[in-house]
Amino acid sequence: MNIAYFLHPKGQVAFLYDDYTFRQGLEKMKHHGYTAIPVISRTGQYVGTVSEGNFLWQLVQEENEVSHTMKELEQLQVRDILDPSAYPSVRITVTMDELLDSATKQNFIPVVDDSGSFIGIVTRKDIIRYFAEEHSK
Repeated sequence: MNIAYFLHPKGQVAFLYDDYTFRQGLEKMKHHGYTAIPVISRTGQYVGTVSEGNFLWQLVQEENEVSHTMKELEQLQVRDILDPSAYPSVRITVTMDELLDSATKQNFIPVVDDSGSFIGIVTRKDIIRYFAEEHSK
């Protein structure tokens, strides 16, 4: 099956630009109520995914000390706090089995085209639903 059937296209997905400030990123995540959100460059390339944990760990150091003042946080950009190895993307040509493997590690899978441009996401919920329907046939 082609994963394009499950794709939530970029135009329907909340994302952050990598040059957003720490505050802008946090506010957008809060507004949408997400725990993780894709990050793209201004040219549309998928950069990574930022999570609540990325924001939290940036705020707090060892022993619960605040690591930055509010003024310092205004200088931080989203690209400065994300872990590029978390939430690896897949190409639109990936198989359903490979997609299922990715879904065991992350709640959504970012999808890119052959040039690495972000085109949308596939949710874990959609993948589970597909395999559940296949199993019940």
